[in-house]
Amino acid sequence: MRPLGIEGAWVDTPRVFPDHRGRFHEWFRIDRFREVTGQELRLEQANCSRSVRGTLRGIHYASVPPGQAKYVTCVSGAVLDVIVDIRTGSPTFGAWEAVRLDDADHRSVYVSEGLGHAFMALEEHSTVVYLCSQGYAPQREFGIHPFDPTLAIDWPDGLVPELSEKDAAAPTLVEAERQGLLPSYEECVAHRRELRAGGSPGRSAVVTPA
Repeated sequence: MRPLGIEGAWVDTPRVFPDHRGRFHEWFRIDRFREVTGQELRLEQANCSRSVRGTLRGIHYASVPPGQAKYVTCVSGAVLDVIVDIRTGSPTFGAWEAVRLDDADHRSVYVSEGLGHAFMALEEHSTVVYLCSQGYAPQREFGIHPFDPTLAIDWPDGLVPELSEKDAAAPTLVEAERQGLLPSYEECVAHRRELRAGGSPGRSAVVTPA
């Protein structure tokens, strides 16, 4: 795993072992994850989405604490995965990074609590799976419009974006900040420091993948 330019985000490129039967790789290793991030991965929910070409999901985030960290990989097809720093007070507030996730290189990204996350399907029936540190809680789930001109995310050309009604109606980053909907960088760093120290984020139990 290596850190991306946005604090709290990492990309993991595994070693793939191909042979005449197919291929094998380890898509998650708790020891490697712990060594790099300094904390456990709290696993409370695992999601799987299948998307037609052009589907754009996000930009999604959850309020902190407890937020929702995600370990994301694409098991079939390809997506452009985008991480956005929406934490007020962050030195990279408003910045974004894109990583191609596909079924060839088998990269994964880890998006820590408080960061925005989105992806666009580059191929038909692209399938993405992600491990989540917290379960879905509608009352603390929010979004930023993926075509916010202030963010100016460089989405791929030649694709007709397919958005959900909820994502299409999401506010811009400036509007969300004005409404007090964004997490603060200080809150996110403090929350992760508490997790590294073994503190409890609230009502949730800790489940550590083997």
